Order: sequence, then structure tokens, then C-alpha cells
Amino acid sequence: MKNYIDGFVLPVPSIHLDEYKKVAEEVAEIWKEYGALAYFEFVGDDLFLEGTKSFIETVAAKDDEEIVFGWVVFPSKAVRDLANKKVPMDPRMTALVAPLTEPKKLIFDGSRMVYGGFRSLVASE
Repeated sequence: MKNYIDGFVLPVPSIHLDEYKKVAEEVAEIWKEYGALAYFEFVGDDLFLEGTKSFIETVAAKDDEEIVFGWVVFPSKAVRDLANKKVPMDPRMTALVAPLTEPKKLIFDGSRMVYGGFRSLVASE
């Protein structure tokens, strides 16, 4: 398997989780239009393992925040790189994230998001 993924973890205030979900569902469809094979976001449920650093620590989550872990699957790094150039320019994305730039309407703090692109190492399906 030669797929490539973008992965991310971010804290979302619990009171904004429903609004965040609606935005994420629309964002998922846009990413798929630009070549993503699949788009996933999950909410943290069991985030502690003794002897390891948790996502909660990594993103400095507060008591009133949920941890969202997501990834976007692409057929290749080249498709991902092209999508990463085109998606931010899509006017629908601008409309979806514009409210996020207004501090009073902030549904998550992007500066606390952990992000990276990953090539396949092991794929067992």
C-alpha cells in the first residue's frame, strides 16, 4: 500500500463540538473532491496509558475540551501535496473557516493542533 496520510490532533471546546462536527463533515467532502480517498475524525474516549504522554498533555487540553484525532487518506504524497495547495483556496473552505478567525466565534484553537504528513510503514487490513 502506497497511501499517504495527513494526521492531526486538536482540542475542541465541548460546547462547540456539535458545530465543529458540522464543519468537519463539510470539510471532509471538500478534501475528497480534491483527491482524498477517505477522511476520518474521532473524539477521544480513553486517552491515558501509563508510561506514555497523552494527547491531552500534548495539546494542553483544558477540562472543558474534547480531543479530536483525525486523518485524511490520499493515494499518494503527490495527490496530497496538490490537495494541500488547492483546498485552502476553495471558496467553500474560506466560508467554513472564516468564523474561526473571529475570536468571539472560535470553535477551536488551531495553534494547539498537532499535524503531520505520514508515509506508509505497516498496513495490515
